[in-house]
Amino acid sequence: MAATAHSDVSGNYDEAIMAQVDNIQKEIAENQPLVSEKLEITCLQKNYSMDDFIYQAKIKDLGLNYSHVRKTRGDGNCFYRAFGFAYLEILIGNQLEYDRFKSLALHSKDELVSLGFPSFTIEDFHQVFMETIDAVGKSQSVEELLKTFQDEGLSNYIVVYLRLLTSAQLQKKSEFFENFIEGGRTVQEFRSQEVEPMAKESDQIHIIALTDALGVCVRVVYMDRGGNSVNHHDFPEDGSRPLVNLLYRPGHYDILYQKQL
Repeated sequence: MAATAHSDVSGNYDEAIMAQVDNIQKEIAENQPLVSEKLEITCLQKNYSMDDFIYQAKIKDLGLNYSHVRKTRGDGNCFYRAFGFAYLEILIGNQLEYDRFKSLALHSKDELVSLGFPSFTIEDFHQVFMETIDAVGKSQSVEELLKTFQDEGLSNYIVVYLRLLTSAQLQKKSEFFENFIEGGRTVQEFRSQEVEPMAKESDQIHIIALTDALGVCVRVVYMDRGGNSVNHHDFPEDGSRPLVNLLYRPGHYDILYQKQL
């Protein structure tokens, strides 16, 4: 009897926790769009108290080079969503880069299949990915692209495909990437646990793999409590001009827009 009572209490406690998690996720979904409108960089000041001198100073420092930010939902997929939107936005009106990327994306499905990814599993994700790219090539407006990324179904399909491309690159260059995986895990274990599942946060290894796979240079600007100013890191560090600028605050990525000279 006592055991049953304990089980009931435990079950109710678990249900209460799950309900709380669901409510938090629902609140995030209601208050945070998957990708926001373009916002003045000064909007970041509202995220911190005015006597948080470190972050307030860093936002001012950030404003020296960047004019706007586009926020993404903090759902564990923010890196892929931020990268996907920012890069496709750059492709609008950039025919040379568009043609290069479209060819790469078109052939990526066959490469995934050759690496052992099941064709029937990736078919729909690749189709939505290509339809989104095709729309960009037909002089799609930024507003229309934003609608695509704010549509949870379409947006998540794009995120899944970017995760698959990242995973494939880790597999292709496993001897290189195994040196950066902690905890004694194999590359395969890391891919299945930290890359392919949705809502898994991204670290430098994910950025290195995706930028390498797509041949796109990304600048990540770091804003944390270290030092007196923001600093950045380019992926890859080969002197390429960054096409995408992302803001990293611990656990989260947003999109940055450089000031126009």
